[in-house]
Amino acid sequence: MNIKPSAAIRKNYNEISALCKATKEPVFLTKNGEGDLVVMDIDTFSRRESMLKLREQLVAVEEDRLMGKKGFSIDEVDEMMKKAIKDSANEQRR
Repeated sequence: MNIKPSAAIRKNYNEISALCKATKEPVFLTKNGEGDLVVMDIDTFSRRESMLKLREQLVAVEEDRLMGKKGFSIDEVDEMMKKAIKDSANEQRR
């Protein structure tokens, strides 16, 4: 975990940016000794956001499964995908 005083962002922006990119971790900025901000590089942020979105989707699917909602087997999904592709190709021909 990287912790820096908030003044460091003004004085050492390039250093903090390089640290974020090198470690792929957020840098926690403090103000008067208290946590104030978190800074991270855009690629790390995007990856974390994608992972959170995927986890939310997986939790929703698992909740549905636990509530007894019907799911689909791999073979059923495969057939649905083939049908969707075939229907799409037929639409494009028209």
